[in-house]
Amino acid sequence: MSGYMLSPSLGWIAGSIIAAILIVAAIVNVMLYVRRRNNSDTSLAACVRRSIIAVLIAIMALTPSVEATTTSQAINATDVYVAVDVTGSMAVDDAQYGSTDTISRLNAASKAVTDITALYPNASFAGLSFGASASLDVPLTPDSNALTNWADTLRTEPTASSTGSNLDAPLDKLLVNLKSTHDQHPDDSIILYIITDGEQTSSTTRRSFSSLRGYINDGFTIGVGSTAGGQVPVTQVTASGDQSQAGNWVIDPSTKKPAISKMDPKNLTAMADEISGSYIAVNARKTLSDSASKDASKQYRVTTTVKKRRRAMPVIWPFAIATGVLLLWEFGAWLAMSRRML
Repeated sequence: MSGYMLSPSLGWIAGSIIAAILIVAAIVNVMLYVRRRNNSDTSLAACVRRSIIAVLIAIMALTPSVEATTTSQAINATDVYVAVDVTGSMAVDDAQYGSTDTISRLNAASKAVTDITALYPNASFAGLSFGASASLDVPLTPDSNALTNWADTLRTEPTASSTGSNLDAPLDKLLVNLKSTHDQHPDDSIILYIITDGEQTSSTTRRSFSSLRGYINDGFTIGVGSTAGGQVPVTQVTASGDQSQAGNWVIDPSTKKPAISKMDPKNLTAMADEISGSYIAVNARKTLSDSASKDASKQYRVTTTVKKRRRAMPVIWPFAIATGVLLLWEFGAWLAMSRRML
């Protein structure tokens, strides 16, 4: 613990108004006593006692607190898994997200992840990227900033290492992690978001996502891009480890012309049906800012985190005890005065 502070439990506006009214009442009480002391039965002790009571209650309205560090955190019993496609086609600049401005599909996915974290305050989040293979980049954590930071740093896989789009690439990794979360917290609500353009270019048949149904409460496939499509840029990793576009386009071997990648609503709808979820296409008018799942939990549980946080711990009991003693004194004085008046 370190340092004293004021942290009004009713908020600064309400707390300040209540405190100000009580302080004014204490001052008025003293002024009235001074003005009427020769024509009143009120004693000096009664005047001081009542003013102190008002001041003590004013202090409690402002909630004196001490600052303490803690690793405990109350989190909502909702676990949100987000899987983002990072294949080369996600670099196509044909996506829109709440604006007519055209951005890359991966940029639209990043904006969608930010909106997802806002939809589930105090929930836990996990981030998974998939291309030629899948990777759990952000294990389940109550730190929503970890997920948004991850989404902001996502890059499409280099063209040289790409093996085409295979939509079931994240399936095995999702199955293992969703089952683990379900087994550890069986009463939690588990929500799954899969963000992709829905394009399947691999020659292998896509496996069904229906095996995930037993471990999630709700799911969404989020379509980014356009059905008109766009040319796929060649991307490469620079010597510094950053990613850049080489300035030319991926060539379709069958036509010898720049390959055109299109968002595939049919695949996205089929995937949504397999997890008993919903398909949402984001565009200039539609974003995820109002697409929260109705299956999100309303329950909370306490967990221990590595990150230390500071919080205000109210310390009003000394003031409450003093106020109680003074109120008992006031009640006793009132009884004595009442008996003398009989």
